[in-house]
Amino acid sequence: MKKRKNKLKNVDKKAIWRPFTIYDSSIRPIHIVRAKNETLFDNKGKEYLDLISSWWVNIHGHVNLSITKAIKKQLDQFDQILFTDFSHKPASDLAKKIIQVMPRDLCRIFFSDNGSTAVEVSLKIAWQYWVNLGKKRKYFLTFTGGYHGDTFGSMSVGHSSGFFDSFKDLLFQVKEVPFPHTWDRDSLVNKKEKESFKRLEHILRNNSSNIAAFICEPIVQGSSGMRVCRPSFMKKIVQRIKKENIPVIFDEVMTGFGRTGQMFAYQKIGINPDIICLSKGLTGGALPLGLTICSNRISKVFESDDPKKMLPHGHSYTANPISCSAAVASLDLFKSKQIFKKIKMIENIHRKRINDLSNLECVERTRVIGLIAAFEVKGVSKNYGSEFARNLKHKFLRRGLIIRPLGNVVYLMPPYCIKPKNLHRSYDIIIALLSNC
Repeated sequence: MKKRKNKLKNVDKKAIWRPFTIYDSSIRPIHIVRAKNETLFDNKGKEYLDLISSWWVNIHGHVNLSITKAIKKQLDQFDQILFTDFSHKPASDLAKKIIQVMPRDLCRIFFSDNGSTAVEVSLKIAWQYWVNLGKKRKYFLTFTGGYHGDTFGSMSVGHSSGFFDSFKDLLFQVKEVPFPHTWDRDSLVNKKEKESFKRLEHILRNNSSNIAAFICEPIVQGSSGMRVCRPSFMKKIVQRIKKENIPVIFDEVMTGFGRTGQMFAYQKIGINPDIICLSKGLTGGALPLGLTICSNRISKVFESDDPKKMLPHGHSYTANPISCSAAVASLDLFKSKQIFKKIKMIENIHRKRINDLSNLECVERTRVIGLIAAFEVKGVSKNYGSEFARNLKHKFLRRGLIIRPLGNVVYLMPPYCIKPKNLHRSYDIIIALLSNC
């Protein structure tokens, strides 16, 4: 048995290339053998609290019985079919349920595989929208610091996040508006918002007829460090852009399905996008799936017998029936009012314990919105993958917490099923670790 485990570790180390991970020959990955709710168990029997929902996907916790049952049922029927000339009930059911929770005008759904592809599809739709109208445009408009995925279009609109410098010569140009990142007791937020709006006005004055679309992560920029802006500012920005007849894309890959305290961030803002991108929590974290949903205004310009007006995009696993079944089951869980009661309970714990953390000398810029709590550690590198971030991550792991700092930003985004005592215990460990920093 020991020889088999060592062989497994060697294969893992030599053959597998991990995402967003700096190579370090001394680090051995933790082998997980089972999971339930907010807890993962490794092959040595150690338990870990998943405080970031396994990269923000497991919103209901691990191995949710309703989702697992739906997956098994679909597997007994059929696993995958070509989605060009065929359809199936899981896709139709998912489309119906998603449209029910969308703004009335968002009524056409394109299926893809993940968040990056959901965004990529949205950019291609927005670009071709103008091409089909015979009014080709040159730029996309974004916020600085936004992150939208790892395909080339999504990297282009997220290049200022700092993740993609190696590819900068291959990315298309964008126009950027400063993102007025704010936090608790931020005395400069009004000034930052005014500067951002001023920059927007300058861009629109000189480029509005050349902008294909505006894309943003509404309210919270995730991978850039859980950077938060005020919903009122976001509404003002979107209203101004819509006056120029520029399509608005909301990348709700991370913020969707309850993360900001409401089902979707657009509801918290009080304004609807023209296109919305969904993934991550869509299937409850069980399987990959992405959706790009657009308004009738956008989709109708593709309704033509002319092959050149067709959207030339597709995936081998488009609308995979098993993934769609998982998504339907996940959405059904939101019918229970208990879900949002749990979200509010977690938010209240976040606010109380983040306030405790703010008393530490090394902690600054605390913020909480819905399920998301974040703070920054003073006087250390802000770079993703810094030595500080890696060391802190391993300190958390040794204490049974899965927390992956974004540079100097420590954040928690637990699944909705987390027990209050486990969340409090996690904060106790964080405070103890940082008390001597």
